Order: sequence, then structure tokens, then C-alpha cells
Amino acid sequence: MQLVLVLISGSLLWADTAAFDLAGPRIEVRVTRAGRTLPISKVPNLQAGDRIWVHPDLPDGQSVRFLMISVFLRGSTNPPPEDWFTKTETWNKRVREEGIVITVPQGAQQALIFLAPQTGGDFGTLRAAVRGKPGAFVRASQDLNQASLDRSRLDKYLSAVREMSNSDASALHDGSVLLARSLNIKLDNDCFYKPRQQQESCLTQNTDQLVLDDGHSQSMVSALTSGSGPDLVGQLSTTRLAGGGAYSPYVGAVVDLAKMMESFHTPEYRYIPALALPHLDELNLKLNNPPSFRKPMSVMVLSLPAVEAAQLPPLRAVDANHVLCLEKPSLLLATEGAPVVFSTDYAHDLVLHVPDGSGHASDLPATADAARGGFAIEAHTVAPDKLEREVVATIRGAWGFDSFEGPAFRLQNSHSATWTIASADESALIVGRENTLHFKSDAAACVDNVTLKNEQGRPIRTTWSSPAANELELKVPLKEESPGRITMLVKQYCAGKLDEVELHSYAEAAHLDKFALNAGDSQATLVGTRLDQVAAVELKAIRFAPAGLARVDAKDELRLSADTGDISTLHAGDRVMARADLKDGRVLNLDASIDQPRPKVMLLNKSIQAGPSRSAIQLGSQDELPQGGRLSFFLKAEVPDTFSRTQKIEVATADASYGVSLSLDDASLVAQDAHTVLATLDPLKSFGPSAFGPLRFRAVDGNAKGDWQPLARLVRLPVLKELRCPESPDKQCILGGTNLFLISAIASDTEFKHSVPVPEGFVDSTLSVPRPENSMLYVKLRDDPSSVNPAALPVLPEPPLDPVK
Repeated sequence: MQLVLVLISGSLLWADTAAFDLAGPRIEVRVTRAGRTLPISKVPNLQAGDRIWVHPDLPDGQSVRFLMISVFLRGSTNPPPEDWFTKTETWNKRVREEGIVITVPQGAQQALIFLAPQTGGDFGTLRAAVRGKPGAFVRASQDLNQASLDRSRLDKYLSAVREMSNSDASALHDGSVLLARSLNIKLDNDCFYKPRQQQESCLTQNTDQLVLDDGHSQSMVSALTSGSGPDLVGQLSTTRLAGGGAYSPYVGAVVDLAKMMESFHTPEYRYIPALALPHLDELNLKLNNPPSFRKPMSVMVLSLPAVEAAQLPPLRAVDANHVLCLEKPSLLLATEGAPVVFSTDYAHDLVLHVPDGSGHASDLPATADAARGGFAIEAHTVAPDKLEREVVATIRGAWGFDSFEGPAFRLQNSHSATWTIASADESALIVGRENTLHFKSDAAACVDNVTLKNEQGRPIRTTWSSPAANELELKVPLKEESPGRITMLVKQYCAGKLDEVELHSYAEAAHLDKFALNAGDSQATLVGTRLDQVAAVELKAIRFAPAGLARVDAKDELRLSADTGDISTLHAGDRVMARADLKDGRVLNLDASIDQPRPKVMLLNKSIQAGPSRSAIQLGSQDELPQGGRLSFFLKAEVPDTFSRTQKIEVATADASYGVSLSLDDASLVAQDAHTVLATLDPLKSFGPSAFGPLRFRAVDGNAKGDWQPLARLVRLPVLKELRCPESPDKQCILGGTNLFLISAIASDTEFKHSVPVPEGFVDSTLSVPRPENSMLYVKLRDDPSSVNPAALPVLPEPPLDPVK
């Protein structure tokens, strides 16, 4: 690792802050408090009365004799007394074998250790320097401690990233994100867009800028920076020193330290900082400058933990509401907020304190795991049957010599559970598509696996998750399945018996868009899709049965007819709930309202006038309306009992291919009074020459339309011009005319015993017909073959043949 630490002051480059990559001496340190001894790696703070065992571990062949001077400080404006300095000759045999013990005096706030090459006046010179500028050495102690803690986080991060370098890309990404969160390290997400072989080097470059404020230590450097960064992997907390560049808290501490140490420079001594990185009971010193043994000789300065009350780590759960399963293998409790918990051994003897139902508790070993983002719990010794179904467990442990209690976590225990499907999902399993189901249970966090089987026992692939406490979500693809029973089997961690839930899949469900019913009607209309599945519709104890299904504008329209209940109980404007019972047992509900009564009129009288051109055919039915004729009819209003200005009468053919609206505005309707109108219809003008067949009418007022009622039968008439018959009575006559294809059959008697059918597609202008009796033929029109219509034509002789030329 190469750390380049640079201080820019104006236009000058401070070159004495090289990386702390030089290995210095090792010093063994143990601390005893109240009869209990801990290695220095587990001691975050000292207190008055602590006995500190110090043993410099210098090599046997050390050619330079180092004087070790320990000193306690009591603030920046209060020089320490002379007896707070302890001089130790490291070359002394007893010191080399046994070390020394120093006691933290009452009132001390900081502790420093100096390692200086032996000279004549070394001790006195150094003591005078400290007593002369105590504030500078207080600052040095604070910054050394902060830089050492920051360096421990950085080393932990780099080591873990390199361990993960052989993993796949997704594992490196996920692990790096969790590391950054645990250690409060700045993460460059752009690294993950580089080729896989370049990602490790990208994540570990510019390491001097990776360390964010740890949010816990309250050193002088922390006070000078912009404060703790709330986003664990986001903004870099920086400080600007000497008018120069921006630094991380780690770089800021080191740069400030180097600048301060330079101010102590004398002709005899030059002070160089040493980062003390603890491991077990050893302090491994890291130097940023090689020591000099010529004047000015180098004095190595290292700091012991501050003398203060314990600053307990501000650990917190990443998600305090998240529910976990205690029996889950490799249980991980995600935490954040105290990076030094993951980079040092200050927090030790950690357990998860789990209460049981009898007032007792179990303590499960817990390990801080930065690469996984929290505490790994060894729960294999837990007895679920002795615990409540859900418990609140707490991280507990020691912080140095003090005990502390960390965050609490909600934990479930495996047990036989009931799985309640969400009411909205009871009919949500539809074949032919992927479906999502939601279940509630107090064991959702302990689900190990979910399997589905169809009626034939064949497994159905599914994916599942637990997005919230006590909730299980399933994605169920049924594209290749048929409707029927489905069995869900839920396996919980460490549970022998599977939970079994019966489900049912359906064909694509009907969808209800609109239920239309007018007050007073016994007929209703349901609009939607897949309405062939509807067995009945019920509202306010009135049952409607299907009476016909049609497809209109890409939608199903189901006509319904009331078969039970009193329709008079429904009034215009009533808000009702329509319940549709499907044939497979499902139920769909739809809000509806009762519409205003539909308009209704009664036909009083009608008159048919022939067209201006006389025809030889006399229509045999009073309901037949010739195409060129005119129809006049009187109508009386019933609902409402008067005609409004906007009301119209719609006339159309039975297949609705031709239609016309008659209104007061265009004078096709003329009011006789407020209750009665005269309607006039000119079929040729309104419909054109191709319309024929039954005509019907209905009243229309805005969007409200009345029932269709029969009006007349529109027929088209051929033109019969002449009838010529030969002298021989045994021969047929010749009928001449136009549009003879409009005749279905023609006969010489009313009973059509002697008849001639006219074939389809007949285009000739003459037709052989039976000899009439009394000059009368009988015609059945193609537009109304059920009626017999007489046709009177004079019988003309057959014309003579032309002479042969």
C-alpha cells in the first residue's frame, strides 16, 4: 500500500508527510485495572490508577541505544509536573526482560511515549520541550490516536477487498458496499463499471482519501473538519488546511501532525510521528520518515489511548423494524455507526442476549464481521421450544474494561404457523400468467424454502421473499398450468414438519366494468371481459340471470333478466353493490347506481301511403311499407308522460344496418300536444335503395334509450310492365319488367299450386310465368316471402314472329 500525504501551503509543497509505510519498533503493552488485565489492543481508554506494563521489544542486535520516556499530560494550558515523566533505559537488562510498570496519575488526560537515541542531555531537553509547549503535545496525542484509528479502518478495508478479489463480480460489489458501510469508507461506485480484473485496483487506489469521519471519536481533527458524514458511503468529510487542498479526516490528522512536529525542530532533535497499530498486546509502530541518528536526531512519538471516561460505541441497527429468524444459519445482524468496532478489538466478549419465556436468557456468541456488514451470530445452541415466538434480543459485550449494551433486534423462532392469504389475493392465482400472492404469518422471517405442487403432484417453480415483518410474498408463474388445486409447502429453518396451505388456481377472471340498470326495468346490462363466467348477478336481494352475451367494441355485454326479487324497490339514483357470482365459485363486486327510467312511447296509429309511381302489385299486408312510399304514425309518451324538446324517435332495420333519428327540430316529428307526436318516415330518402325488412322504433332522450318496438316491414317492389300469353292455353306466359330479382315466387293462384320460383341472381327482364286466371297473378316478394300480394296486369297476345328475310 502506498499512501501519499501532501500538504499544500500557498505555493510550497510539504514533502515530509510521506506514507506511514516504514516499520518501526514494537512495544508490548498491557493494562491492569481493578485486578483485571487486558492487552493494549482491547483498551480504548485509560483511567487514573491504571497500571500500564510497557516492554520495548527491540532486537538483540540493536546498535543504537534508545531512551524511552513516558509522559502524562493534563491539558494544553497546564504543564505536567516533573514526576509525570518516566525515563527508561531500554538497553537495561531488567527492562529488556521484565519491562516497566507506570501508573496513570490523577488528573492526567493524555499519555505519550518518546523513543529517543541516547545522548547526554536527551531526557532534560525533551522534558523541557513538553513542559514548554504542553498544548502542542496534547494536540499531537489527539491526532496520533485519531490517525491510528483511521489507519486501522483503512487497513481492514484494503485487506478485506484483497481477500474478495478472487470472488465473482457481484460478490465483490456486495462485499465492498457492506465493508464501506461498516468501516465508514468512501466507496467509488464507478469502479464496478470497469472490467472485472481492474475493479480491485480501482477500489484500493487513492487510499488516503477513502477514510470518512468515524462519527465516534471527538479528536481535534474531527472538530476542524466538516463533521460526521451521515451517508456512510457518500460525501467525503474534508478539511482545508493552510489554504491548500481538501483532505479526509485521516489525511488531515497526519498533515496537521507533520506541520506541528516540524515546529519542535531543534538543532539536537527532530520529532517524527509514529502510528501505533495494536495487535493483541503489541503496538506495531509505523513511521512516515526514516529515523536519523545524526543531528538533528529523530525522536519517535507515539500515543497511548486517552485518559478519559469510556466513549461507548454508538452502534445502531441498520433497520430497527426488520425481523430476523434466530435459527437461520449464518445469522447476520446488520449494524452501523461505530466503525472502530469492526476495525479494532476494543469491543470484545460480544454476545447476543436472548430472553426466554421463563425469565431467563441465553447468550449467543457474536462476532463483528465488517465484510458482511454486522454481527455474525452462532445460534446452533439455541432451543426454540424454550423461547417465545418473537423475542427482542440485544447485543452486549465489553468496551475495554467497561460493559456496554448495543442495539436491539426483533427475532422470530421457527414454529408451526398459520399462513393467511391477503383477502385481495384469494382469487389471484390465474393460469396463463405470473401471479403475486401475499401471506401473513408470525413465522415469515424463518422461511427456509417454499414449494408449490399442482393436482398431479408436479412442482411449480416459484420465487419468494419476506418484504416486511410477518409478510411472505410469492411470485407464481402459471403460464403452462391448468385451473385446479395447488398445494403450498412452507419449510422453516430447523423445523421438521412442513406447513401446508391449500390454494386454488383459476382461469382468467371476469372483469366487471359497468352494471347498467334503469329504474323500473327488469332487464340489466353488465359490461366487461370474460363475462361468460358469470352465473348470476345479485343486488338488494334481486337476482339477475344471464339472458344473452354479445361482443360490442372489444367488450363483452351480458344481458341480464331479473328472475327473483321485487324490482320496484330500486329507485333512480340509488347506490348499490352488484355482486357477480362466477361459475367457478369466485365472487366479484362492483359499485353501481340505478339510472333514470328509460323513455317509453306507445304506437297509437299508423298510415302507409304508396309512392308516386303506381305499381301493378297490391301489397297484401297492412304492415308492408313500400320503399318508395311514406309512413305516418302517431306516438304517445308514457315515461315520461310528456315529450321533451330533446327527445327523439329512432327508426332502424332489425339488424341496425340502417337507421334514422326523427326529431322536432327537423320537422320529422310534429307535436299534436304535450303528450302526442306525429312521426313521418320517407324510407327511400332516409335509408337508400338497399334497405329492407322489419323496421322498429324506440324513444331516445340523451343517453337513455327505450325498448325497440315493431313498426312496419319495408319492402322493395319490382316494376311489372306487361304480360303476354300465347293462344295455346297449355303454354306459359311471358312477364316483362325490371328488378324482377325482387320476386321470390310468382303464381297464378293464391295457394301457389301453380307457381314459378325466381332464382337468386336473376338478371333478365322477362320471366316465364303460369297463365293467370282473370288477369291476376300472385307475387311473394323476396323482402317478405310470407305475404301473398296480388298483381293485376292486362293479358296481351304473344307478338308474331318476324318473317324470314
